[in-house]
Amino acid sequence: MEMKKRLTLELRNKKPGEVKELVLDNCRSDDGKIVGLSSDFENLEFLSMININLLSVSNLPKLSKLRKLELSDNRISGGLEVLAERTPNLTHLNLSGNKIKDINTLEPLKKLPNLHSLDLFNCEVTMLINYRESVFTLLPQLTYLDGFDADDQEAPDSDPEADGDGLEDEYENGEGEEEDDDEEEDDLDEEVIDDEEDEDDDLEGEEEEDGVDDEEEDEEEDGEDDEEDEADDDLPRGEKRKRNLEDEGEEDPEDEEDDEDD
Repeated sequence: MEMKKRLTLELRNKKPGEVKELVLDNCRSDDGKIVGLSSDFENLEFLSMININLLSVSNLPKLSKLRKLELSDNRISGGLEVLAERTPNLTHLNLSGNKIKDINTLEPLKKLPNLHSLDLFNCEVTMLINYRESVFTLLPQLTYLDGFDADDQEAPDSDPEADGDGLEDEYENGEGEEEDDDEEEDDLDEEVIDDEEDEDDDLEGEEEEDGVDDEEEDEEEDGEDDEEDEADDDLPRGEKRKRNLEDEGEEDPEDEEDDEDD
């Protein structure tokens, strides 16, 4: 896809002045030059043009707020003075995979006082003896070269100064939100535990009530049996014996004798 068409798609009905980040990777430049990009992108802070067959950055417009520029995997061999003139606030520059061969080619970058990170992976210049020492000497404002500082300490994954202002605040706010989420989860866990304890208490209460009801029923049955026994005790001896026989399904012998006499 041509760079102009890609620009139109990336704008998505926005005005150039509203765009802060622009990615044009893998599109086709015009004869190795930048086309379609203008100074109307006055608020642009991040620009990526990876693998677009660039030979030169001479057509780069004035972008005073640009802080991060990705130009890796192109065929740029020089002309970096344009960056010093048109991107004065640049903090991060990636020229990996280009045709830079000499340390002197990097000299125009001395005019970028805020440049803290420079990447030159897979450029011939990295094969030179004392390459790292030479670059840090030439560009004293640099903090990281190819991802490491002068003491070979690796750069963090995200450099707030390279990615723009306010990232530290966002990170801190993110940590605060995570802590709030953890507190909410702890509160929920406590509520669940309290609910479970209440349920256990309710079950125990129900079991105790069932036990009391069973005991009352047993006492009532025992009371009825005792009343029947007391009633039997009050009966005359003959009547009591007769009642017992009736309960067992037998006849009284006296009754049988009366029947025989009849």
